Amino acid sequence: MVMRSRRLEDLLGGRLNDLRYQDIAELVGNADAAEGEDLDYKQAHYATDERGKEELAKDMAAFANHTGGLLILGMAEAKGVPNKVMDVDLDDRHFRHIRQVIAANTAPPVPYEPIAVPNPDSPGNGFLLIAIPRSPLGPHAVTAPPTRQSKDVLRYPRRGGSGTEWLTETAVATSYRARFSAAAQRDQRVTEVEEDLAGAIADRTEPHLIVTLVPEIAGEMTIDSARFAQYKDQLLATEFYLGQGHRLFGDVAVGARRLIVQETRGAARAEFHRDGSAAIVLPLHRHLSVPNGDEPNWLQYVEPGDIVYQLLCALPFLAGHARDRAAASGTAQVKATVVDDMASHPCQRLNANPRPSRPLPLTVDFLHPVTSQRMPTSTQPCGFAYSEATVFLDDVADHGVGLAQATAALADELLHAFGLPENQVITRDGHLNTGSFTARNRGAVARWAAQQPLISAAE
Repeated sequence: MVMRSRRLEDLLGGRLNDLRYQDIAELVGNADAAEGEDLDYKQAHYATDERGKEELAKDMAAFANHTGGLLILGMAEAKGVPNKVMDVDLDDRHFRHIRQVIAANTAPPVPYEPIAVPNPDSPGNGFLLIAIPRSPLGPHAVTAPPTRQSKDVLRYPRRGGSGTEWLTETAVATSYRARFSAAAQRDQRVTEVEEDLAGAIADRTEPHLIVTLVPEIAGEMTIDSARFAQYKDQLLATEFYLGQGHRLFGDVAVGARRLIVQETRGAARAEFHRDGSAAIVLPLHRHLSVPNGDEPNWLQYVEPGDIVYQLLCALPFLAGHARDRAAASGTAQVKATVVDDMASHPCQRLNANPRPSRPLPLTVDFLHPVTSQRMPTSTQPCGFAYSEATVFLDDVADHGVGLAQATAALADELLHAFGLPENQVITRDGHLNTGSFTARNRGAVARWAAQQPLISAAE
């Protein structure tokens, strides 16, 4: 999978593997396209001597050890700004050379994707793009013999601004520890992020859905005055509910290593952490069922379509934060939780002030499309249920078919706790049954699905 970067794609006008020659040529003279932490230009291929091999290994490892980035070969620059097209040869021998240099001179080998963008007037020449994602295998060392004398420098480069800096011994040791403990930390991180959010709304007594996402490769979101203003504008302009075309959030604030986003009336709340982790809590629209011959007690219930729709909306919202604000990449672990009352969440088990009474039993049931009467679907009530899945950040953030598939997997596992074998609203292959959504959101889902070329939907 080719590296994704929202900033680079906005700058270049499309995905890296879809770019045309003219898209890159038009960067000439564009100050916004200056070299930076994720972008570098070379007017020619790297030399094949020892110094050239060292430079190639260093530049690629520096991107992999930071936020990832793009090398554009075939473009000259002046003070970092592209200023002249200098087409390079796109012969296969250059691709082989890069592969051999990286395999022999970086440890572990840096992952990358070469992309040839030929000149339509001279197909054997053009731009060579080398896309290097942030690597889960970092830190990557440069093992090529040093060609210049250095003192007290470890051979672990990292991108710093438009140049390269070298990791200190402490930074290298920290990176190694992070690599080997990542999986255990990710599980713990999911719990921490979810419990932080659940604790902030501990007094709520209605059914809620909590969705938590933690990227496999942690990112780093910078929070300062300028960026906060940018993030605030973005979040306040977000149309959270798919297909409805209206904004949800009315307040954005800075918290401890995070941004806190809330609905104006305080119901929906999201927390976006600096490392790319994120969580959102959403109230579920509940119905009350009065006692009758089949059900002698009061109960509360939510419709499957409400849960599925909230998941569909939450996943790209969280994944977009991880990828676009924190520059996380790859896969992410997602957890979805349904509670009948926040007191039922495990983080409240040590609460010294328990609720004076238990909430009504919670079930998941359909409503009859004509009579709007409850159609008993659950075989049992459940106060706390959760499900987990691994998703690709890019596919989910971009509303790809992976979003629909992840939603189905999470919804099915959630509803197992209520005795339902599947959700009946969205299939595991990502097909949406729009007629099975609720009366409040089926029209919105249909409008949204019609705009997604990879997602199928039908009544």
